[in-house]
Amino acid sequence: MPRLPRPPLRRAARSRADGSAHAAEPDVPNVEVVEAEGLRWINIERPRAVDRAWLEEHFDFHPLDYEDVYSRNQRPKVDEYPDYLFVVLHFPVYDKRVNRLNAAEVDIFVGPDFLITLPNEPLAPLQYVFDRCRTNEDVREDMFSKGAGYLLYKVVDACVDASFPMLRKMSLKLERLEEAIFDEEANREVVRDLSNAKQEIINFRKIVRPQRTALKDLERTKRYVTGELDIYFDDINDASERVWDMLENFKEVIEGLETTNESVLSHRLNDSIRVLTAFSVIMLPLTLIASVLGMNVGVPGEGSVHAFWITIVVMLSVLTGMVLWFRKRGWL
Repeated sequence: MPRLPRPPLRRAARSRADGSAHAAEPDVPNVEVVEAEGLRWINIERPRAVDRAWLEEHFDFHPLDYEDVYSRNQRPKVDEYPDYLFVVLHFPVYDKRVNRLNAAEVDIFVGPDFLITLPNEPLAPLQYVFDRCRTNEDVREDMFSKGAGYLLYKVVDACVDASFPMLRKMSLKLERLEEAIFDEEANREVVRDLSNAKQEIINFRKIVRPQRTALKDLERTKRYVTGELDIYFDDINDASERVWDMLENFKEVIEGLETTNESVLSHRLNDSIRVLTAFSVIMLPLTLIASVLGMNVGVPGEGSVHAFWITIVVMLSVLTGMVLWFRKRGWL
């Protein structure tokens, strides 16, 4: 691939000495910039056409990278160019509007003296790191003084670590479901809750699975991950593997809970059928006696009050005897 010219770093969007944010307006680029130690961090949340025009004016990135930034469903990847890295990563975010996990894509350009992050959805951990750099001079100097590679590590590490609180909540939800399975009153909601929890795990796995390869590729690149930074990115890979291991465990747990819930439902259904069958069998001889005595033919004791009470006593005796026998056999 031909060598691209180095992206020119113009002063059009430079922040104040302590960092500043540009207010988003319909026709104004939504560009936030923090600068220190000869390094600039540019954050553009939900980039639009005007933001792309601003990037194309200030940086000479490959056209395919711009297409990837504004296209959907890009897989996590690391593309290495002569003057910069282009990184695409996905992180889970919980959408309260639909109560489900979605993937937030973050496109990152890394150069010798700049870092550009372009999240397509608000990403709390990324924004938290950016705000700390913007408002705290000591934090900004510490992160920026070690170069673009270290700043990239801090951003990716914060986003990966944000998965653990989600996993803890998911673990608590599975524990509650385990208890609810044996609660007869909550049984109707358990099936729905199990389905929702399983869908969350599936969505989480779909986000993390392709991400693992991209993070390993990021660790192997030697453009801006060199020397002592290797161990930092290895730590990110370890965290990513822990996330994956927890998801694998949750997958086994939810499958076990589904099997247990089906067994509990089957057991309760069998109990109901057993009780109904027992009562049906108990009533069968009583129905037979009543049917015989109710035939339109002459029967012994017909028209006699004493015969009526004798029949009632016989029926009660049969009923009591069958109930006692069924209880002795454990059928009631």
